[in-house]
Amino acid sequence: MKPFAYATPADAKRAVELVAGDPEAVFVAGGTNLVDLMRLGVASPGLLVDVAGSVARGIEELPAGGLRIGAGARNADLAADPVVRSRYPLLASALLNGASPQLRNEATTGGNLLQRTRCLYFGDVTKPCNKREPGTGCPAREGEHRNHAILGWSEVCVATHPSDMAVALVALEATVHVEGASGARTLPVAELHRLPGEHPERDTVLERGDLITAVELPAPPPGRSGYRKVRDRASFAFALVSVAAIVEVDDGHVSSARIALGGLAHKPWRAHAAEAALVGAPADEASFTRAAEAELAAARPLRDNAYKLHLARNTIVATLLALGSGT
Repeated sequence: MKPFAYATPADAKRAVELVAGDPEAVFVAGGTNLVDLMRLGVASPGLLVDVAGSVARGIEELPAGGLRIGAGARNADLAADPVVRSRYPLLASALLNGASPQLRNEATTGGNLLQRTRCLYFGDVTKPCNKREPGTGCPAREGEHRNHAILGWSEVCVATHPSDMAVALVALEATVHVEGASGARTLPVAELHRLPGEHPERDTVLERGDLITAVELPAPPPGRSGYRKVRDRASFAFALVSVAAIVEVDDGHVSSARIALGGLAHKPWRAHAAEAALVGAPADEASFTRAAEAELAAARPLRDNAYKLHLARNTIVATLLALGSGT
């Protein structure tokens, strides 16, 4: 591992200044992803700026019925919070489906959003990877890509985003608070992550020195919500497909729907086509199947991951049936 310097700034503003002013500096909080990348040689920062003491860790109820989550809040604490469990069970479920208890005790809200792909080629410095070294190629397209994207990928990258929490936050229409060199700003969490395009090395729209300081949830929407994750083993595995859904049914018909998908794209995927197909339709299996197929019509499976089309359709339908029927 390359030697590095270490700083513990007193506040977020100073942390931003340190990273914005040094191209070899990076933020670290829980370190559950960054430290692994450093051990592998994928990341070799010259300065670690520890923000564990610079960003809030609290979970605060807001006057309008929402919730403000400090970026330093640990995943385990967030999943166990009584308000989250009672009013945002979708988020609690997504968190508990991620990683292991040990990792959830260290991983933070901000860090979870910014974790890197688990593509095998990205994590192997002996192999080319456009995400790690732009312009070197994407061997996953013709190589091992069983777990890779079927939606929104480009010719230069077919990796998927690994976060469970981010998928739930997209469905909940959360907002991210960011402190940067130019000051504070907010953006919808759905706009935080990028599709790969020609620049797969950029996972998000954040600029150098931008620090996530909090995530804000609006008041819970009407309807029933759920998170379903399909993976190769029961724990400590990333999603092959995941579905975060919020469905409101009135007199046997869907009156509103929000759906976000994980494991299928370079970013958490908001299923707008499926949502549009659902609103006004009967809350039955036929409608749910048509909605899933409308969303997946844009999919472009690779040689070895076409199974994700069927898996995603079935997972969407099963999730919607459970929510629509009240079971």
